Amino acid sequence: MAGKAGERPERPAEVDGTTHLFRALGKIIRTLRRNAGISQTELAALTHVSEDLISAIERGVRVPQPDFLIQIDPLLNAGGALTAASEDVRTAVSRARVRHPNWFQDFAKAEAEAVALHYYAPHAVPGLLQTQAYADAVFRHRRPLHDDTQIEKLLADRLSRQAIFEKQPLPTLSFVIEEAVLRRPMGGREAFREQLQRLLEVAQFRNVYLQIMPTERDGHPALDGQFTLITLLGQREAAYTENYGTSRLFVGLEEVRTYTERYGIMRAQALTPQESLEYLKQLLGEL
Repeated sequence: MAGKAGERPERPAEVDGTTHLFRALGKIIRTLRRNAGISQTELAALTHVSEDLISAIERGVRVPQPDFLIQIDPLLNAGGALTAASEDVRTAVSRARVRHPNWFQDFAKAEAEAVALHYYAPHAVPGLLQTQAYADAVFRHRRPLHDDTQIEKLLADRLSRQAIFEKQPLPTLSFVIEEAVLRRPMGGREAFREQLQRLLEVAQFRNVYLQIMPTERDGHPALDGQFTLITLLGQREAAYTENYGTSRLFVGLEEVRTYTERYGIMRAQALTPQESLEYLKQLLGEL
């Protein structure tokens, strides 16, 4: 059944060529749920999964497990339709294939398994926090241009990483985002409003610490660019950087110490998590 402890739900980007299928299935589930007069909260309680998982399935971000479809079929008065679809889902999942670029695959795997992740974002909202509309704008503004097929694949891959918010046990996640990033309305006013709302939502998760680095600070320890600190169970912390399609993983004690020191100083200079929440609310009020 979906949502069991230790069970790893599949993600749309891992199922070759079926992104549209799972988005459509999510819309069908949402329509059936609404027609049945059941809220996401109520369906989550009936199926013993989180409300966030229900939301992710309906948005096509997460692949519903076959047993989950069989379970909700009578609850949503689907008349056997979801049960019938469960076999197609089972077949698609069995052919799962990770589609991240080769240079990113090792980190994508480590990110999904990490017990702690700390992100510094100087140029854009971190991919792990991006909404579909914001991510679409990021990919469409890149040069050289991506074609629509490439953008669709990149979007599916990026959104699939957000399955980490459903992982059990919950990993510790922190983000330091430059204020300037939140002043650049990628995708336009409405898309950016949706992105700010998503940041506000995630910032209130009990395992997430989001902080904003004010532009007015007169000193900065990490002007070299973005990086991520990552810890896997039973292993030492490592540092990961990427730039223009190239990436590097640092595991040496002195190398990692440099990045942890930078991150620690930034967190001390940044707004506190509560101050950052208030700042996001203020930005939303200005749009």
